[in-house]
Formats: sequence, structure tokens, C-alpha cells
Amino acid sequence: MKRGRTLIAALVAVAVMASACGSTGSGGSTGGTSTASATATATAVARPDVIVGSTNFYEQITLGELYSQILEANGYKVTRKFNLGNRELVEPAIESGQIDVDAEYLATLLAFVDKDGKIAKPTTDPKATQIGLQKALDPKGLTVLDYAAATDQNGFVVTQATASSKNLKKLSDLAPIGNTLVLGGPPECPQRPFCQLGLKDTYGITFKDFKPLDTGGPLTIAALDGKQIDVGLLFTSDPSIVAKSFVLLDDDKHLQLADNIAPVVRNALLSKDDGTLARLLDSISAKLTQAELNDMNKQVAVDKADSKVVAAAWLKKQQLIK
Repeated sequence: MKRGRTLIAALVAVAVMASACGSTGSGGSTGGTSTASATATATAVARPDVIVGSTNFYEQITLGELYSQILEANGYKVTRKFNLGNRELVEPAIESGQIDVDAEYLATLLAFVDKDGKIAKPTTDPKATQIGLQKALDPKGLTVLDYAAATDQNGFVVTQATASSKNLKKLSDLAPIGNTLVLGGPPECPQRPFCQLGLKDTYGITFKDFKPLDTGGPLTIAALDGKQIDVGLLFTSDPSIVAKSFVLLDDDKHLQLADNIAPVVRNALLSKDDGTLARLLDSISAKLTQAELNDMNKQVAVDKADSKVVAAAWLKKQQLIK
């Protein structure tokens, strides 16, 4: 999975070699705006053409559809350029004007565009990370809009049975009982500050044992299902969380870097618009929770539903389009 999953590894390797091991972040929207008035007047206003791009990952394509469809419903002519490849291809595309809009992840993009951290470094706080990212994007002629509560970052999950029997809702709930539980994750997890090492330092959790598996992949999912481990590392938007009814434990002490989802837009496009485009994209961020994103990912990745259909249904459910 992922924008790509290799980019989480790259982020963690760049930030602290810590791709091993969220929760929903707090939303950065300044308030979801109603699209009703914009829809009503769309035909009377000249709208700039928009090219929406995405990487080659189903979550990205669904996000691209959300952006495309809300803009189309409000009078914008949208060209889709999805499946462009990884960030190494997509970021130059938006900087050069081959695309105008894409969905991004705050901490990962900041680490990518400011590799040395000379302008800003990713943090566990989404607002601070957004501010730092904007500083890094200013010279590139790009703007990061409001971020969603939804993230795609490292997280820790338990089965529904484990959560119910041990009353687990957040990571700090593990501290008193960690010595009775087995943690599963990538082999490097015990030495990584965003995995087992971070859980001990930030939360005071000491596990009974650690089982080396993969980085949020099928081995971890199977081990959770088979009760070989009690706690596993998955990515916070992994479709198996919904498909398997896993419980994503809230990162209540903010261990993970803030990889909240946010639209990035070319300033050249924003300068041609009257502010409607930004308001429309921000209205999506205001509604996009972790549970909503995970449900859409499950529909596309597990149920094999069409991203266009899933995106349209979500926008209508949220009353963002008719």
C-alpha cells in the first residue's frame, strides 16, 4: 500500500531511520464551507481549468476523485492525471505545472522537499508541520490547504476481542499491561524511535515479547488474526482495520510524525480563482476523518469498488455535492 509505502520508510530513514512504527490527528480545517451557494452560482462564474494528479496508489486515486468531483460539481473543468508513479515523479509534476492539485501527507512531503531540514522539520503536531511545510513550499509556488483529521502514518492496532477484554482505546492504556502482551512489527522495530523504542520512551510500555514480522503487511495482519501477537504495527489508513474490525489505538501522547492528508495547489491556479477552489477542497478536509478514509480504502482495496463510485457516494453522504 501507500503513496508509496517506501516513502514512509524514506521519511523515517531521513527523519530518524524510523519507519517502523497513529491515530487520527486533529483537523486543520478552519471550518467546512457549504458548497450549496457555490453550486448554485457555478455556471455564472468563469472557473479556471484544473489538472488533478495522484501517485499510483488506490488511496491517492480516491482522494483525487474526491477533489475532482467536488470541483466538477461546481463548474470547474477537471482533467485527471492519476497513477503518475511515486512522489519522485509527482512532486516535480506539480512544481512544473503538469498538474495543479494533488493530495499530500504533511510530514512525508516536508521531509521530501526539505531533506536537510534547513527550513523546517516534521513534528508530531499537524499544525506546526503544516506551517513548516508551507515555508518549504513557498519558493516552489505551492500552497498546502487545510489538513484533514485523517492520516496515513504508522499506528498500532489490536483485535476487537483484545480491545474489549482489556478496555483498550489508546496507546497509554497499554502501559499497565504491556508486560503481558506481545508486540509484532518489522525486525528493526525494537531500535526505532517511532516503534517499540518510542513506545517505551513516550508511553512507558514494556512488552512481554517482540515478534519480528513485516512493516504493516500481511504477516502482521495474519499474526493478529492468529493471536500470535497482541499488538501490531499497521498504517493508520490500512483497509484491514475496517475489514478485520481491528481497533486502531489513539496515539494520545503524539509519538508519530503528523502525516495528515491535505491538498497541495499551485499558486498560479489559486491566483486565477476567486477563492472557491480552496474553499471546496477545504470542505473535504473538514469532513475526512480516519474512519471515513479507512472505510473508503476498504471499499476500493478489499471490496474492489470503483474509486469514482466510492468518492461520489462519500461526497453525497457528506452533502458536499448533490
